[in-house]
Amino acid sequence: MTLEVVSQARCFDGTQFVYRHASTVTGTNMQFAAFVPAQAEHAKVPVVWFLSGLTCTEENFTVKAGAQRVASELGLMVIAPDTSPRGTDVPDDAAGAYDFGLGAGFYLDATVAPWAQHYRMRTYIESELPTVIGESLPADLTRQSIMGHSMGGHGAMTIAWRLYDSCALIEDGARLDGLLVDQGTTDNFLKEQLHPEILDEVCRAAGINLTLRYQQGYDHSYFFIATFVADHLRYHASALGVPTNP
Repeated sequence: MTLEVVSQARCFDGTQFVYRHASTVTGTNMQFAAFVPAQAEHAKVPVVWFLSGLTCTEENFTVKAGAQRVASELGLMVIAPDTSPRGTDVPDDAAGAYDFGLGAGFYLDATVAPWAQHYRMRTYIESELPTVIGESLPADLTRQSIMGHSMGGHGAMTIAWRLYDSCALIEDGARLDGLLVDQGTTDNFLKEQLHPEILDEVCRAAGINLTLRYQQGYDHSYFFIATFVADHLRYHASALGVPTNP
C-alpha cells in the first residue's frame, strides 16, 4: 500500500504526519493523521487509536487536543482516521444534516444503497487501516488500544467488540477489563442522547470496571478533550504495559 505524505511537522521530538491512501474498502482516497514519537526511531511502538465525532476529519483531534506532548513522553503512536469517506461521488444527506452523510460514518458498514458502496467505516477501521499502518509505519500492532469522542467514543467501544451497540453487547455477554469515560455535565447532548447512566448500569451488572467521571462545567467541545486527554493516554499506556508517570 502506497502512502502519500500530505503534511508532516516536528512536534515534541516526534513527527506529526497526515497521510493519504487509496482505500479498496471505501472506494475512495482516505486520509489519517499519525503522530510518530521519537522512540519509533529505535523500535516499533504501541498504538493508540482516536476516533473523532460527528462533522470531524482527522484534523480536529490532531490540532486541537494537544495529545502529542503526552504521547511523546509515553512513546505512543497516535492514529486519528477520518470519520467517513469523502469525494464528489460519495452521497451526502440532501438536507445537509450534520449527523448523516459526510462526516457521519458512525464507524459502521452501511447495508443499503446508495450508502453501502462507500460507507464501510467499520471494515476500514478494523481491517484495512491497521494493515496499512502495520505495513508502512513503525507500529507494534500486538499492543493496540482505542478511544474516542462522541460518535467516536461509542465507535471505540463497539469496534473493540466488533458490533454496534455497546450496552446491548455487554448485556449479551461481551466483556473487557475496563473502561474510562469522562462526561461533561454541561454537555448539550447529555440528557437526550448520550445517557452514560445506562452504560454504568450494564457495566455494574456485568462486573466490568467502568470509571465514569462526570466533569463539572465541561461541555462537548475540544476544550473538554484537551483538558483530560493526558489522563486517557496514560490510561491506555498502562493497559499496554507502558510505564507511566502521574
